[in-house]
Amino acid sequence: MPVVKTTTKGQVVIPVEVREKYNISKGTKVVITDRDGEIILKPLFKESVKEARGRFKGGVSALKTLIEDRKKEAKE
Repeated sequence: MPVVKTTTKGQVVIPVEVREKYNISKGTKVVITDRDGEIILKPLFKESVKEARGRFKGGVSALKTLIEDRKKEAKE
C-alpha cells in the first residue's frame, strides 16, 4: 500500500500504478466520498459509453435477451 504526503494545499499524488490501473490521466474527474472514516476517490469516465465498450464482452447480450422475451410475450 503506497504512502503519500499531502501538500500545503491538501493535494496528493496518486501513484502511477493506481493511475494506470484505473486509467486516470490529466484532467480526469474524481468523486470524493467520506465513508466510515475512509476517504474514497472514484474516477469518473470522460466518455462513459466509449470507455465501457467491451467490458462485458463474452456475456449474454441484453438486446438479444430482450428481443427473445418480447417474441415469447407476443406468442402468449
